[in-house]
Amino acid sequence: MTVSNLPDALLLVAFGGPEGPVDVEPFLQNVTAGRDVPADRLAEVAQRYLSRGGKSPGNDRMRALLAAVQTELRSRDLVVPVVWGNRNWHPFIEETVEELERQGHQRVMAWFSSPYRSYSTCRQYLEQISAATEGCSVSVERLRPYFDHPGCIEPAADRLREALLTLPADLRDETCLLFSAHSLPLASADTCAYVDEINEAARLIAERVSPQGQHRWEVVWQSRSGSPHVPWLVPDVGDRIDELAGLGVQAVAVSPVGFPVGNFEVEWDLDVEAAQRAAAHGMSFARADTIDQDPRFAAMIVDLLVEHCTSGATPAALGNLGVAPAACPSHCCPPPP
Repeated sequence: MTVSNLPDALLLVAFGGPEGPVDVEPFLQNVTAGRDVPADRLAEVAQRYLSRGGKSPGNDRMRALLAAVQTELRSRDLVVPVVWGNRNWHPFIEETVEELERQGHQRVMAWFSSPYRSYSTCRQYLEQISAATEGCSVSVERLRPYFDHPGCIEPAADRLREALLTLPADLRDETCLLFSAHSLPLASADTCAYVDEINEAARLIAERVSPQGQHRWEVVWQSRSGSPHVPWLVPDVGDRIDELAGLGVQAVAVSPVGFPVGNFEVEWDLDVEAAQRAAAHGMSFARADTIDQDPRFAAMIVDLLVEHCTSGATPAALGNLGVAPAACPSHCCPPPP
């Protein structure tokens, strides 16, 4: 099989984050536009960012990933420019599309930093891309979701193994593995594949880290926002740590399975809040690193591009849910009610 019909460019699509203190408030206004987020909650989140210099680690992570993807493409003698666009901060998707048009690129493939399907991790990005390309010469197709791709699962398993090694030796075999992902309103979670895909990815990672089943493992949720009156996915990671301490669990290792690319929510909600909850119980705590800096992750992005452009290619997938389509069905991931 030969690679043919390569696109004019590859667009890496991400959430975005502030680059400094002056960016925090407008960034959060973008994130919460049209949502019922209490003002005190917004102020609380803003203070968290400001306490760490007002900068999200996500942008630097995406810059490094873009460079790694460029290197991987060159190693395969594939000539495809790589660009980057965010949903919520510069470079915005709209800005990147404008630049692509100025450069004469027409056919563009997009890779999403979240491998899971929900309105906020999938369709909302597609809607923004559609609006950005309306009336211009740039056409954007997305690469397929990759939640169970070996380039996603194997690095995550390695990062979790490394995290376990930082715990006291006498507690490692009894450590509870927690797989954390961004919570969603139940009304949204019930209309998409998000929860099933998170659970499948967690299972695949757990089976590699604990092949004999010696470790208990669970999926937990983090970073909920919005109205406190709206039910969201539970258990919250901090609440579950409290419950596990009451059950006598002495150590937890958290894999940020929902966040392949490092961001502020991982560093705050897990490294600060979840770690503090564990420390309050005298519980040993470790957090696995995200996988965006693993060379296999950048290689996976190029693999997905090559797969899309190669007639008869067999998709690489480890799970039991089937390969998700690149083009979402019209009924997939509807907007929240």
